[in-house]
Amino acid sequence: MSAEMQSKKFPPGGLSPAPVAGWVIRVARLRVSAGFVVAVAAFWLARPTWLSLAAGGVLAAAGEALRFWAAGHLEKAREVTSSGPYRWTRHPLYVGSLLLGAGFAVASRHAGAAVLVAVYLGVSLWAAVRLEEAVMRARFGGAYDRYAAGAVGGEVRRFSMARARGNRETHALLGLAAALALLAGKIVFGV
Repeated sequence: MSAEMQSKKFPPGGLSPAPVAGWVIRVARLRVSAGFVVAVAAFWLARPTWLSLAAGGVLAAAGEALRFWAAGHLEKAREVTSSGPYRWTRHPLYVGSLLLGAGFAVASRHAGAAVLVAVYLGVSLWAAVRLEEAVMRARFGGAYDRYAAGAVGGEVRRFSMARARGNRETHALLGLAAALALLAGKIVFGV
């Protein structure tokens, strides 16, 4: 492990992840800021219609519903969560993000915007998954390896709205509403 990686504090508590290239860590850390830049560029390119907005909105809402469901089961940094959608996929938040991005691409009705979103999601989510899995292995060892291998176990819990709010999924929900409103504004005002 490089000296740079050893100096990073992943996850909280001072543990370092298994070796991950420094650029992967940087990409994962910059994904939210880069997402805002990509969003501005994609909004600028977008040429939505009411039909594209409706179709993309349905797809994006499905992605956000998956994210919200996952956030209501997730105990970040406390356990290997295997409840709710984590029983079927290791990364339901990222799958939801892919659906959100696909929904935005459909709603934008512009090939350039769709390519920007696809490249951004492909690179940023790939890096996030690599880093997250390294952190989970460092923190939970064999428990995460068993989960990754498909041996689902652990506590099965009910969805919790408080847990979803605690995981800040309400921010993503508000972001979705704002994105759809901005696209609708482009239609109404012809910009």
